[in-house]
Amino acid sequence: MNTGLIAIFILLVIIVGAIATRRCVEFLIGGSLVAAIFMYRKDFLPQWCTLIQDVLAENVWIVLVCGLFGSLIALLQESKGTFGFQKLVSKFCNTERKTLLTTFVMGILIFVDDYLNVLSIGVCMKGVCDKRKIPREALAYMLDATGAPVCVLLPFSTWAVFYASLFIDQASVKVLGFKTGIQAYIHAIPYCFYPILTIAIVFLFALGVMPKLGAMKKAYKRVEETGKVYSDASRKYNHDDRKGYEEEGNIWNFVIPMGVLVAIAIATSNLLLAVVVSLIVCFVLYVPQKVVALDDFFNLVVRGFADMLPILILLVIAFVLQKVTEGMGMTDFIISVAKPLLWGPVFPAIAFVLVAALTFTTGSLWGMSAVVAPIVFPLGAAISANPILIMAAIISGGAFGSHACFYTDATLLSSQSAGIDNMEHALTQLPYVIIASVLSVVGFLICGFVM
Repeated sequence: MNTGLIAIFILLVIIVGAIATRRCVEFLIGGSLVAAIFMYRKDFLPQWCTLIQDVLAENVWIVLVCGLFGSLIALLQESKGTFGFQKLVSKFCNTERKTLLTTFVMGILIFVDDYLNVLSIGVCMKGVCDKRKIPREALAYMLDATGAPVCVLLPFSTWAVFYASLFIDQASVKVLGFKTGIQAYIHAIPYCFYPILTIAIVFLFALGVMPKLGAMKKAYKRVEETGKVYSDASRKYNHDDRKGYEEEGNIWNFVIPMGVLVAIAIATSNLLLAVVVSLIVCFVLYVPQKVVALDDFFNLVVRGFADMLPILILLVIAFVLQKVTEGMGMTDFIISVAKPLLWGPVFPAIAFVLVAALTFTTGSLWGMSAVVAPIVFPLGAAISANPILIMAAIISGGAFGSHACFYTDATLLSSQSAGIDNMEHALTQLPYVIIASVLSVVGFLICGFVM
C-alpha cells in the first residue's frame, strides 16, 4: 500500500479519535508512533526520539517565545496590573456585545504577528469576558478568528512577508510585471476569501447577528444554567484564576509592559526580543515598588514558563507527526490525486481545497504553502488559470489551516490564552469554519470563471 495513503489514514484516525474522545495529546503521540513504525520499521523508536530532538532544535524560537510569554502573563497577573486594566475596560465593556466588539477591534489593531495577537489579547480580555459571563469558548474563537485571518489581509505582517517572498519567485507571477512580492501580494488580498469571510463572520458574531451554533450554543447554555464560563474539563487550565475585576491594581503595571511588547515587536519584527525586554521592564517596575519581591519575581518567571508546557508538548508532537507524514510522501500523494481534476476555471478552487487539506492534516502552514507553490503555479499556467487567484487560494488555504486545524500553533495558543481545553475550542468554532470554507470555494469558482 502507498505510504502516502497510509499517512492519510493515520491522520484521519487521529482527527476522528481526538474529536470523539477529546484526548488530543494521546492521539497525536500514538499516531506519530504508528507513522514512525511504517516509516522506520524496527528502528522506529530511536528515530522517533531523534525527530523530537530535531523538532526542538528547529523550533527553539517558538518554545522560548511561548514559554516566556507565559512568564510575562504570570508577572502581569501577580502585579494586579491586569485587574486595573480590566476595571478600566469594564466601564466601557458593560455588555456582551461591547466586550466582544472590543476584542474584535484589538484583534484588528494588533496585526503584526498572529502569536502576539492571540497571546496579548487573551491576557487583556479574559477577565473582562468572565465578568460579563461570556463563555471562554467565545473568547477563544474571537482570538483565533482575528489572528491569522487578520495578519494575512494586511501587507505589514509576518505572513505577508513570507508569502510575498514565496510568490515573487514564481514565473507566472513575474510575467504580471509586479516590481516586488508585496505588490503582487496586495493584488491578491481582495480575493483571499477565507480570511475575509472569517473576519466578517466573527464580526457578525460579536454583534450578535451570527447565531450560536453547535457546541458554541451549548457553551452559552452552560453559562446560562450554571454560571460557569468554562467547563469542568478546562478547570485544569485555570487553577490560579481569581475574580480579579474586584481587586485593585495599578493599570500602568499592565499598560507599560504590554505597550513595550507591542512597540518593540512592530519596530523590530522580533517577538522574542520584545518579550525579553517586556520582562526586563516588569522587573524595573515591580521590584522597586515591592509589587513583586525579588525572589518571587524569578519564581514567577519559572512558573509562568511551566504553565505553557502543556501547549508546547502538543506543538512538539504535532511537528514530529508533520515530519513523519511528509517522509511517508503524503503531500505528493494528495497532489497526484488532485492532478486529474485540473481545469482552468476551477483550478483556484482546487488549489484552495488542496492547500487547506494539506495544512489541516499536517499542521504545517508556511511549510505546506512553500511545498505546494512551485507545483500549482506551473500547473495553473499550463491550463491558463489566473495567477492572482492562485496566490489568493494559497494564502486562504494557509489561513484556513491556521484557524481550523485543532493541533496547529494558532489554535493551540488561542485555547491556552483563553484558558480552555483545545478540543472544546476546535469544536465550538467548527460550524463557523465550515461556513467560511464553503463560501470560499464558491467565491473561487465564481471568480475562476469570470476572471
